Amino acid sequence: MMHPTVPIEVKDRDFFDLLKSMSKTGFQGRKLGEAFEIWLEMIREEKITILMGLAGAMVPAGMRKIIAWLIKNRFIDVLVSTGANLFHDIHEALGFKHYLGHELVSDEELFREGIDRIYDVFAREKEFNEIDFMISEIFEESEGTLSSREILERIAESVRKKAKEDSILVSAIEEGVPVFCPAIADSSIGIGASLAKKRCVVDTIKDVDELTELVAKSGKTGVIYVGGGVPKNFIQQTELVARLKGYEVKGHDYAIQITTDSPQFGGLSGCTFEEGISWGKINYKSRKVQVFVDATIALPILAHGLLKAKRKNFPKFKFEGRVEVLFS
Repeated sequence: MMHPTVPIEVKDRDFFDLLKSMSKTGFQGRKLGEAFEIWLEMIREEKITILMGLAGAMVPAGMRKIIAWLIKNRFIDVLVSTGANLFHDIHEALGFKHYLGHELVSDEELFREGIDRIYDVFAREKEFNEIDFMISEIFEESEGTLSSREILERIAESVRKKAKEDSILVSAIEEGVPVFCPAIADSSIGIGASLAKKRCVVDTIKDVDELTELVAKSGKTGVIYVGGGVPKNFIQQTELVARLKGYEVKGHDYAIQITTDSPQFGGLSGCTFEEGISWGKINYKSRKVQVFVDATIALPILAHGLLKAKRKNFPKFKFEGRVEVLFS
């Protein structure tokens, strides 16, 4: 039976109610409402691991505290991020700032002034360099072969001692939420590591092993992708690796993506979840939605909608030898 759309009424209401109403409209407003409903379904599951892939310059754009809040309230259980977002998180946690700038400006003049531009956001190169050298010291003090998760925990411990602001990395270590950065060299964390006179080896293949085992042992999994890129593919490929290693997996059970990329150019950032079904990355029975909207619009609205929600059961992880996933 066909259900009619329900026009949104303008009235005094919270974001929970607004998002519920949006799910009965059309176009990307409806998709955002559906994303909210799927997220609520995930957190109501008794046993599920929720993984977030974080790409794009979300922290410079003001999304740091939202991601930290999602971690603290266990609306996500695992974070796979670009190195850039984690570097900028460290930068802001230590009291440095990103500034309101403008995209219509002389970039030559900004370069002379030591100011870096991320579209309409500015930052001081000198401050970035301070973080580069701080990271280099952590790499110099670390020995052996570590996964990106392990080196990020060491960085988080160092940041926690000096933090002046909420931090994604610090919140993660305090809540037992593992953070992976499979392309860690492709960021200022990699730049900082390259400055170390001696350094540990970051084994990102160990990341593949750890995250695959975590997903395979979780039973049900849900994924939330902010943007696409390496974080999306790294989470998606766990299903393929798990099958090759003999685990019985059927693809992620829930899937949300917030993206501005399109599927017709063949890039992973825009590819549909339906395409992912053909690879076995997404369960063909999954609840899934892709919202084609700027994440700096969607994330604040979704997070405020979740203010009325509470999660009772969530997994805990152990990484001593074999990965263990424990539900209370």
